[in-house]
Amino acid sequence: MEPKDRGMSQTSTKPPVVQFLTRLQETGGLKGTDIANFTGVSKATVSRWGSGRKSPHPRTQLIMSDLSYVVMRLGEYYGRDEVRAWLYSRHPQLAGERAIDLIHDQRTEQVIAILDRLDAGAYL
Repeated sequence: MEPKDRGMSQTSTKPPVVQFLTRLQETGGLKGTDIANFTGVSKATVSRWGSGRKSPHPRTQLIMSDLSYVVMRLGEYYGRDEVRAWLYSRHPQLAGERAIDLIHDQRTEQVIAILDRLDAGAYL
């Protein structure tokens, strides 16, 4: 299967947090409420991040960047609704855990290992 090109421009002048939010919403199909729940803030705070008026805490930025990276990788193979479903589904390859929870708990490397297998042609 040929990957789709859904990466964001490397030359974007938007702040990184705005780029992460854009990718999460456009490629990952995540809504403001999803991102708010994931980061533990209100939907209004996510909106302020998206407008560039506020920035999240550095730890929050780190997990958002990890989630954005995973969404980018998944977007090479799946549409936005499938990406969102993949993030929220329990996976046998993750011992029944959900990718979004692992990323939140800073265990992204386990999710990336599955994506590497997908890149190598293994079926997930």
